[in-house]
Amino acid sequence: MAKVTAGYRCGECGWATPVWVGRCKECQAWGSVAETSATASGTRATAPRASALRISQVGADEARGLPTGIGELDRVLGEGLVPGAVVLLAGEPGVGKSTLLLEVAAAWARRGRRTLYVSAEESAAQVRRRADRTDAVTDDLFLAAESDLATVLGHIEELSPTLLVLDSVQTVSVDGTDGVPGGVTQVREVTNALVRVAKRRNMAVLIIGHVTKEGAIAGPRTLEHLVDVVLSFEGDRQSGFRMVRASKNRFGPADEVGCFEMTERGIAQVLDPSGLFTSTQGEPASGVAVTVTLEGRRPLLAEVQALVTPSAAPSPRRVTHGIEGSRVAMALAVLQRRARVKTHHRDVYVSTVGGVRLADPGADLAVAIAVASAAADWRPASRFAALGEVGLSGELRRVPGTARRLAEAERLGVKVALVPKGSGASSTRGLRVIEVGTLAEALDTVWLELTDHARAVSDRRAWQEKGAAT
Repeated sequence: MAKVTAGYRCGECGWATPVWVGRCKECQAWGSVAETSATASGTRATAPRASALRISQVGADEARGLPTGIGELDRVLGEGLVPGAVVLLAGEPGVGKSTLLLEVAAAWARRGRRTLYVSAEESAAQVRRRADRTDAVTDDLFLAAESDLATVLGHIEELSPTLLVLDSVQTVSVDGTDGVPGGVTQVREVTNALVRVAKRRNMAVLIIGHVTKEGAIAGPRTLEHLVDVVLSFEGDRQSGFRMVRASKNRFGPADEVGCFEMTERGIAQVLDPSGLFTSTQGEPASGVAVTVTLEGRRPLLAEVQALVTPSAAPSPRRVTHGIEGSRVAMALAVLQRRARVKTHHRDVYVSTVGGVRLADPGADLAVAIAVASAAADWRPASRFAALGEVGLSGELRRVPGTARRLAEAERLGVKVALVPKGSGASSTRGLRVIEVGTLAEALDTVWLELTDHARAVSDRRAWQEKGAAT
């Protein structure tokens, strides 16, 4: 008789311990360690069902994706949905996950592919009303409102769909399994079952997942390891702009981004999103700088706006929107120490246009120029773009994808671009490229060469004195 051994295992990362602890020592999760029992026995070799093949003999056509009918999603997935692939889409409540996947299911069904949409959170009538609003009603799209995994598997056996959409994995339960729906054990069992049926039937599966308050995917960490593709659906509720970002993709690049816009008629693709993140004003204004950020491999033109005003409070305000406050604070410190632009006694407001979030270090130079321009209250004579990461010593560091960034800036009508030295970029017929080595040199260049006051300035540091004046 096999010996039964007891122990404790973390449901998040799988860390094992012979005694119970309240906190996992591996992943530091609280309350994830539970008692398990295992049968200690040796594993004997068995004859394989099929012999191993040389890698050159394995066909790759089975892993080729099929277009979903939504180009921006196909861009993120690579070629489209691969039969047998399990895709997890996570996002905050109300961002539009259900609407997006309902439209994906409808587009897939319109191509003559049988599709099953299972909602465990809404009734069938509620999903139908949303389908009427988004024009997602088609004959090959089947709808079921179920929260029991066994019933969901029964629908799959009955309909034999080529695509299954499950909304959501945290609300489906498995009979005979410990825990409540959404718990670590339940989520893991549901996902394991869906992965098995997807591979066995060569059926693509799209799963909607919830996120925690910190923005991480709810459920065990192993959930992301079980699926083939992990997508995050991001967006500001105050803005209709949405992004689908891949953090894991076994069938394509994991650094692509798809752009969408939430409208009254549902989710619309945004094929050229750069225009959404720049203002439409004709003349350049003070406190404004343009940069080109990379979202995945896609360059996006983004505008940074700054406002510097006198402050009567002992602690001046630092307000940011769309940019991390720590990066703005670093830019202010470097401006004051390396470029003599003093803002310690002033309120500083920095924001982006269109609700875009700039996490790219390549936007540092644009942020610094916008603040310096606002502090000195000067405006450039022409529109320019600034690319570069600002170091603590005031040096400018090169950013990846400079050629793609500059090509996007030229396409959208930018005439001048500031880049760090050594970027290897050269001027073209429509874009003048200026290389600068430090932040102070970049500000001098902007003031002397890109403003209307260049001829009136005899000292190259006149702008610094104006910017540092109280």
